Amino acid sequence: MAGGDDPEEPTPEFYSEGVPDAGPDISQVGRVRPGTLLLASTDLIEPTFARTVIYVMEHNEAGSLGVILNRMSQTAVHNLLPQWTDLSASPQALFVGGPVKQDSAMCLGVVKPGADIDGLDALRPVDGRVVLVDLDADPSELDGVLEGIRLFAGYAGWGIGQLDGELEQDSWMLASALPRDLLAPATVDLWSAVLRRQPWPTPLLATHPIDISRN
Repeated sequence: MAGGDDPEEPTPEFYSEGVPDAGPDISQVGRVRPGTLLLASTDLIEPTFARTVIYVMEHNEAGSLGVILNRMSQTAVHNLLPQWTDLSASPQALFVGGPVKQDSAMCLGVVKPGADIDGLDALRPVDGRVVLVDLDADPSELDGVLEGIRLFAGYAGWGIGQLDGELEQDSWMLASALPRDLLAPATVDLWSAVLRRQPWPTPLLATHPIDISRN
């Protein structure tokens, strides 16, 4: 099954106790890197990942890591990490990043255009303006450089070669992330929105019904 059921999956090192050292077009299957979006194929109907958009943070010989961008929980940031509420993008809720280690939180942020983050140890670049944020940091020191943050419980993980195998099985479509994808409001159907900005005829998939029986 996709995204985290492999017992050999890697474990990230960017939860509240620290952060780690530091896209292709949808047709370019296999070219995964930090900043790539994985969009669940229309045939991937398993509830955990159906219609998900996963932001890839790591993809190398040890495996792959990412977080689901479009699974909002009912937990308010204020109830979990109140000091990060003001920097949290609307809706100010915890998002479910994936099925692995849901008892741990991680944070992604978007740097303001032109902001200088040199010397800020709490921020580690992922791709472009997207950074990993150390939740042990003082939010007041980051307010001037971050456009917003998103907090995630858990992550999606793949062991060695597992994601490549799922791509070969057409379980995922690939696209390049935009900074705004990280902070998209809950009113946006992110899966459809990303598909609609791809080259023709991929946007046609955005109208694919969730329940095929309705077609």
